[in-house]
Amino acid sequence: MWDDWHPGAAGAVEGLMNGLWVVSVVVHAYVALRLLPGVVGAAGAPSAWVIGALLAVSAGLVPLGLRRRKGKRTPEEVRRSDLLAWASLTTMGMFSSLFVLTLLRDAVVLVLWLAGLVGLVHVPEHWFNLSAIGVVGLALLVTLVGLYNARKPPRVKTVDIPLKDLPPALHGFKIAQISDMHVGPTIKRPAMKYVVATINRLDVDVVAITGDLVDGNVYELSRHVAPLAGLRSRHGTFFVTGNHEYYSGVQPWLKYLPTLGVRVLLNEHVILLHHHAPIVLAGVTDFSAASYDTSHRTDVALAITGAPRAAVKVLLAHQPRSAPAAVAAGFDLQISGHTHGGQFLPWNFFVRLQQPFTAGLHRVKNMLIYVSRGTGYWGPPKRFGAPSEITLLRLVNQTEPVRS
Repeated sequence: MWDDWHPGAAGAVEGLMNGLWVVSVVVHAYVALRLLPGVVGAAGAPSAWVIGALLAVSAGLVPLGLRRRKGKRTPEEVRRSDLLAWASLTTMGMFSSLFVLTLLRDAVVLVLWLAGLVGLVHVPEHWFNLSAIGVVGLALLVTLVGLYNARKPPRVKTVDIPLKDLPPALHGFKIAQISDMHVGPTIKRPAMKYVVATINRLDVDVVAITGDLVDGNVYELSRHVAPLAGLRSRHGTFFVTGNHEYYSGVQPWLKYLPTLGVRVLLNEHVILLHHHAPIVLAGVTDFSAASYDTSHRTDVALAITGAPRAAVKVLLAHQPRSAPAAVAAGFDLQISGHTHGGQFLPWNFFVRLQQPFTAGLHRVKNMLIYVSRGTGYWGPPKRFGAPSEITLLRLVNQTEPVRS
């Protein structure tokens, strides 16, 4: 996906990829040095050789998961590339857990060693050896469970959005949210068809797609995204860009999506009349869009310019980081994605270092924000502790109890 960045980034991309190779070798070497002696002690040298060989293969495969050839490719080239992506991204998910568990094991070993120096505890050597086997086994188990979770169909998550002074005509107004679908090497047309069929059964008023719909170019992925044309709702389907649209060549996608009946909102709004009551639906470009296209700089204030002040105002923004600007602009609700809810442990704990919220419904002063865990997944086909979702948001008067 890095090779799909804007043309001026070619040199930076090449440097980044070279750096990824170096990092991959270093972290794999660390895991090998920390685990393989214990594996030898607990299970013998042949087992250590097998694990060592797998780590060597992983060191080569993991960086390939972040690279894709630029330009048009034949169907056979795409098929081979997708198979390689499956191998490299699954390996990336496995090694991610292995690396984190190795760090945790080393932390525990350090604490026990220090405790042993002062005579507090004595841990037999074979326990440390067994813990190396345990780390490998647990990483494999988490990866298999995570693969199952990622590949099973997303469930509908219903969330009530309590808004103060909601007009009676808008009580029960339903918004279906798709976010972070990441149609690409491992997510294809069948998954998109399932999502569309599921939403069509919900009888919603609006469909909101909050970015990161694709990981690739229009030429290769248009037929996999095409089922979006079958979405049904009272007021239509609306889309805002995520960061991955800019990695994937945003302009062709902005031209293609309207042919499917999807309205793209680029720092603008529409006014929907629902039973004669107005609701403002606005959308902004991704928070980081200006890094790829200066004309797409996100602008929440521009998106709401000219909207009736008394109407309920809903903002579609890919990243939760748009929330402070949305509050200042007077929005009642922001709908976002981007975080994937962390996707799999322990990364959900680190999302808050970049984003104000990881997942779920939150209040920011006078505004509510809902952050989806995502409908698909990015990179490794792995979800653990952060299930995927198709979100059904229902506007209700604040006096009603909140159901989430």
